[in-house]
Amino acid sequence: MGNNSDNLTQVKQFIVENFLFGDGSDLQNHTSFLENGIIDSTGILELIAFLEATFGIKIEDTELVPENLDSLDNIAAFLKRKNGSGQTP
Repeated sequence: MGNNSDNLTQVKQFIVENFLFGDGSDLQNHTSFLENGIIDSTGILELIAFLEATFGIKIEDTELVPENLDSLDNIAAFLKRKNGSGQTP
């Protein structure tokens, strides 16, 4: 499954290519997608589909909260929790 920084790199690439028109120069790991207008409600659905397909996870409705999905840091921590359950290194 790759480590956390690999995951973060993949997610950042997806966001830069799909929402920032290839320019990720202002995107920091703690940048809020919603507050900065990077991702809207439709974009969140694309992001969820990407995360589920890429990392083989199922994101429940109860997990669709900014604490899990509103920045690269939040997504990295969320993926770590999702993948950390019962998985051996």
